[in-house]
Amino acid sequence: MPEPPRNQTLSFVMQRFKDAGIRPQTRFGQNFLIDLNLVQVLLTAAELGPDDVVLEVGTGTGSLTEQMAKSAGAVVTVEVDRQLYRLASEQMHELGNVTMLLCDVLKSKNRLNPEVLEAVGEQLRAAPGRRLKLVANLPYNVATPIMTNLLALEDPPHSMTVTIQKELADRMTAGPGSKDYGALSIWMRSQCQVEIVRIMPPEVFWPRPKVHSAIIRVTVAPALRGRIPDLDFFHTFVRSMFFHRRKFLRSELLSAFKKRLDKPQVDAIMAERGLAGDARAEQIDVEGMLALCEAVRARLGAA
Repeated sequence: MPEPPRNQTLSFVMQRFKDAGIRPQTRFGQNFLIDLNLVQVLLTAAELGPDDVVLEVGTGTGSLTEQMAKSAGAVVTVEVDRQLYRLASEQMHELGNVTMLLCDVLKSKNRLNPEVLEAVGEQLRAAPGRRLKLVANLPYNVATPIMTNLLALEDPPHSMTVTIQKELADRMTAGPGSKDYGALSIWMRSQCQVEIVRIMPPEVFWPRPKVHSAIIRVTVAPALRGRIPDLDFFHTFVRSMFFHRRKFLRSELLSAFKKRLDKPQVDAIMAERGLAGDARAEQIDVEGMLALCEAVRARLGAA
């Protein structure tokens, strides 16, 4: 079991920032986990071993990076803040299995940075049997695109163990009919086992966020993922079904596939799936949405 970083405390982090003459940048979503017990919970839940290549987004001071490097085969850690990158470099320059990148992990909202993917790929190819894991105290402002884009890869991570906003964790684990259920819930649960490991109050971070957070563990299930013939189409389809949350599903289908499906075709698809004209996307469970997506895809292919 990895030991928690003994220097990731409030006094240590504040002193490191003071000595370096820098401040946390809210535009980068910087909130540092300073409760050592919760750092231990995150490390334990990640279950790191020598065959694991860890992707960490948000190097911070490098304390968590350093601990993960003791257990993992390799760590690729990404930091967008030049000042923090320099600060962390002082702590990790002797760690031979850590690759530090100074860049944005995202090329765009819907695309990961190729530089990051290449660095991860290089480490995965370095030894047989290696697997990717995302382990990070994720910056709140990029958590959703990072996790969803990783799931869209041909070879997604084995697992993602991260700290995120509790609101986001609730959306990832929500079921049909609840206020938090939506495209993200379906995208995650159609491919993964999703578990909230721990809820965390604002005071365990510095600076304190205005919301509660959660440690969440997402494990990709190949059997679930294998049911989806076209991941890109399914991803786009699910998002389009929740584009106007309060609209009827029939209207969403007509809007999303305008000029490709007419009203009789949409009505036929809904009747085939046993869906009433007043059905809404938020009422459809994961299995139902998968089936509806395939019915639409088949009808488009036959057109």
